[in-house]
Amino acid sequence: MDIVLATRNKKKIEEMKMIMREVISEADINILIPDDFPQCREVEEDGNTFEENAVKKALYISECTGLPAIADDSGLEVDALNGAPGVFSARFAGAGADDMANSEKLLMEMKDVPRERRSARFVCCIALAVKGTVLTFFGRVEGRIGTEMRGKKGFGYDPLFYPEGHDRTFAEMSDDEKNALSHRGKALRGLQRYIGAKKQF
Repeated sequence: MDIVLATRNKKKIEEMKMIMREVISEADINILIPDDFPQCREVEEDGNTFEENAVKKALYISECTGLPAIADDSGLEVDALNGAPGVFSARFAGAGADDMANSEKLLMEMKDVPRERRSARFVCCIALAVKGTVLTFFGRVEGRIGTEMRGKKGFGYDPLFYPEGHDRTFAEMSDDEKNALSHRGKALRGLQRYIGAKKQF
């Protein structure tokens, strides 16, 4: 069965493929990406929630390719910032901002916030679109924001995020450690349970 990951974010594609290979047999699916389909345009993420963005991307890519599509929308919610950056996580420092700029802005916004008020969570919504029908699966991981970037692995805000009960950031963990805890891993395991029960898309 062919399935398209509805994202052009290379780091996200790599992580999603890694997790999907852990939870879904490679014999069951062949993973494709939008770059395999030049006719498919970029989808504007203008929704107010992670779910709205994920559903929009999955539906468009499924309609464009004629194949089942999986879309992810995810981000960081910081309590001291009233839930920001939220759906604007990838462009917190402005349109076209990279991971470093976004992380630096977050550190600046929280420079006077004490440890006990630095709680945050990563949230992920995975949308599966098949023939116009969409199902969504959610994952979240609670934690806190550090005061400096630590670790070289992962991407996004991983060097600042300490998952609850751990003294290392996501960026200091191995891929296996992070995927076992992460919001994206939890959401994709929900998808895997659905696929396992249905035996097909």
